Amino acid sequence: MNALDTDVLVIGGGSTGAGVAWDSALRGLHVTLVDRQDFATGTSGRFHGLLHSGGRYAVKDPGSARECAAENRILRQIAADCLEDTGGLFVSTPEDDLDYADRFLAAARAAGMEIDEVPVGVALRDEPRLNPKIRRAFRVQDGSIDSWKMISALLRGAQAHGATVLPYHKVVRVIRQGDRVEGAVMEDQRTGEEVRVNAGCVVNAAGAWSGQVAQLAGCEVGVRPGKGVMVAINHRLARAVLNRCHLPSDGDIIVPVRTVSVIGTTDHPVADPDDTECSPEEVHQMIEAGELLVPGFKESRALRVWSGSRPLLPKTEGAAGAGDREVSRSHTVLDHGARDGVEGLVTIAGGKFTTLRLMAEDTVDVVLRKLGREAECRTRTEVLPGSESHHFYWIGNRQQEAETDPPDDPLICECELVSQHDLDTVVARRPNWRLDDIRRALRVGMGPCQGGFCAFRVAGMLHQEGRYGRAEANSALREFVQERWKGVKVISWGAQARQTRLDRWIFEGVYDLEHLPE
Repeated sequence: MNALDTDVLVIGGGSTGAGVAWDSALRGLHVTLVDRQDFATGTSGRFHGLLHSGGRYAVKDPGSARECAAENRILRQIAADCLEDTGGLFVSTPEDDLDYADRFLAAARAAGMEIDEVPVGVALRDEPRLNPKIRRAFRVQDGSIDSWKMISALLRGAQAHGATVLPYHKVVRVIRQGDRVEGAVMEDQRTGEEVRVNAGCVVNAAGAWSGQVAQLAGCEVGVRPGKGVMVAINHRLARAVLNRCHLPSDGDIIVPVRTVSVIGTTDHPVADPDDTECSPEEVHQMIEAGELLVPGFKESRALRVWSGSRPLLPKTEGAAGAGDREVSRSHTVLDHGARDGVEGLVTIAGGKFTTLRLMAEDTVDVVLRKLGREAECRTRTEVLPGSESHHFYWIGNRQQEAETDPPDDPLICECELVSQHDLDTVVARRPNWRLDDIRRALRVGMGPCQGGFCAFRVAGMLHQEGRYGRAEANSALREFVQERWKGVKVISWGAQARQTRLDRWIFEGVYDLEHLPE
């Protein structure tokens, strides 16, 4: 068995794990980060992309609101390239209690948020698709964040400071000697080989799966996975993030993300965080909810549906029996040495994508104490790779780049304006990319055709370059198409039904996908 020695082993390659790896590496620790799949394939890659201003939690969870407001400002300084500064509006629809608006404004200011009430006429001028019957409007510092780009930047930064990152390495055993955790054994999901990592401290950053990881060490973490369903609409319905001004509920946010709008989200407890099937009823619930914010929402083309599992951790016994909307969105760092008598293991659970940096700082503070070392946190000011210019992402970036590309650099994905050079650049970073990994890096297959016109091109190019054998390319293509199908099968009506039918003709009628040689 191959063996590695490290100061810190981080289990979980979502936003929290990547943040812990970045913070640890900056403080001079050698860190090894592992995930059972590719990075950002769990909750962090399956949310609505909202950079929280704090407004959503201002009344009900002021602690979380304060954290979001503060971290929002920090992320704008250190990760600008991963953010779009859309701004946000909280609006009182005819269905919302006007008395709540005053409570909201006072609570938002108390939480340190940047907030201004704007005349309804101004809000409707800025967002002409908004419900014309809104009665009050508040402008806040919401934004959208590219989770895959953010996590990639965190990992590149950590690696530049000596970190080791191992995707597709599933933890199968936690190494425990007496009352101390000393590392873990991972299985490479591609080769079946096992790797042992010996660590001074193990950080359980598996999010909604952290309870499963803790059990491998003989500990309990009462994380409650909460499933949230989101629907992407084929175009941007608003310039800013639109929120209903009421206590958080289902389907009350519309987020402009790249070329689409995402509406979310539900919040239902599930026993298994891998239970992410979306029902037609949940989709229709989101579509109907969108109508209150943007009349005509139901006539828009639904592009895709997906869900993710939140890592909710009740703070009290009373909260344990409450609904998921009652559980605080703040985070908790569990020192299992102090709590369970099991040294060498720390769990970070709860929290939000927006607060990933703070969650990592608090976690690494505990890790350093357990290792008997001292080092100051630098992540408040250290700029992530790619954000050195401090320029926010702009939706026209790819169009601008495409217009200046050389004529011998053809587009391989017209929907997302991805060129062959883009593909070559990304694949050069890692020799064993899967097709779905490339989607997360470049957004290939995320436009209206959902891979119908580009998936076979990417697979063919990777085969032509010798990165895929014939059987591997065919298998990757089938796997990619099947994964795309999961997100469109429950919204295949209207224009999307016609698109789905066309894609089927391409893959079955032209390529005979199911019968390609193994």
